[in-house]
Amino acid sequence: MSGALPDAPSSRAPTGDFIRRFAHIEARFEARPWPWAEQRRDAIAAHWARRASERPKLFNGRVLLIGDHAIEGDVFRATYFATDYANFLYWLDHGTPDRSIFNGFAMGAAQGSDGGYLLGVMSEHTATAGKVYFPAGTPDRSDLRPDGTVDLATSVVREFEEETGLAPCDYAVADGWIVVRSGGLIAFMRSVSFREPAESVRGRIRAFLARQREPELADVRIVRSLADLDEAVMPAYLQAFLRWAYDE
Repeated sequence: MSGALPDAPSSRAPTGDFIRRFAHIEARFEARPWPWAEQRRDAIAAHWARRASERPKLFNGRVLLIGDHAIEGDVFRATYFATDYANFLYWLDHGTPDRSIFNGFAMGAAQGSDGGYLLGVMSEHTATAGKVYFPAGTPDRSDLRPDGTVDLATSVVREFEEETGLAPCDYAVADGWIVVRSGGLIAFMRSVSFREPAESVRGRIRAFLARQREPELADVRIVRSLADLDEAVMPAYLQAFLRWAYDE
């Protein structure tokens, strides 16, 4: 993972992996086809049948993916389009082979007052079972606003509350963004800060999970240093963020 991009006034279709701060994310929706997925319709259907049989709770709804993005100063601009979750999952499971498309998701980088980062362990019934990362979700049509914008800021707090039971009154959310691009994934992160230590927050989240019939998270991990990185279950973009955070 490389460091920050040069602060050029404008950079269209940025290439390569990077991590850097942005003051604003401007995300919009435009209806468009996905030729790559349309050309693989039969293979995608077979893949979905297998994955759904393995995890019956999977739902083939509509999700939003990035078809184009650009950097202009401290503004990151992204244009989303809608596609079936089955198309997205096939693309993701096969290593994001269509390099023109990106999974751009928002997440809260949750941190206790003692500096410990709080990461969720995904439950067995989810598509990413066993993976460890901040609460997040690929945008869907509920994130669309009447003016055509994709509301990533609201997605951060909604996903956090759905997965942990903690509401915005429990923490403070930073105004700016940290964007990590790693392969076909773009993580739009906002710092989420608690006024209590990470262990206390983990206890509250675990209590919430225990009350749920089928929680999205199976557990919560705390990362206090690079020694706590687990390359086997933590995605590359998350490892890059943590290395950047502890080196900053």
